[in-house]
Amino acid sequence: MRVRFPAAPSRDERGTTLMEIMIALVVLSIGVLAVAQLFPAGSRTQVQNRQMSSANYYVQQTFEELRSVGWSDASMSVGRHPAGSAVDTLGSTKTLRRFYKVDILPAPLDNLKRVVVTMSWNKANATRSLQDTLYMRK
Repeated sequence: MRVRFPAAPSRDERGTTLMEIMIALVVLSIGVLAVAQLFPAGSRTQVQNRQMSSANYYVQQTFEELRSVGWSDASMSVGRHPAGSAVDTLGSTKTLRRFYKVDILPAPLDNLKRVVVTMSWNKANATRSLQDTLYMRK
């Protein structure tokens, strides 16, 4: 009885070549680099959103303070507060700047005051800002 050995595999069935492995590594490397670029972009967006949330918080805080004072209070007088080009610096790093402007609306709405609060901050050599408006009745 003869022992039969399987036939030698043909050239097509011998496994992966070095060239196939190199191409697979290049494709994998490009994919990993593309995914790695997403992390810094996500971090930048998170910082921007945190600053926007902080600015919105301070705007709402200003509105709550102004709602608690009367129509004739000094903080509700017509004009810019703080006066001139001064600003309130806020936040843990003191990078947020706030001011608000009070106007009396013309007749027939002269029983309303419009308060526009402006928050601004610097981000990546550009000034970002947020404005919100509150109307107060006499």
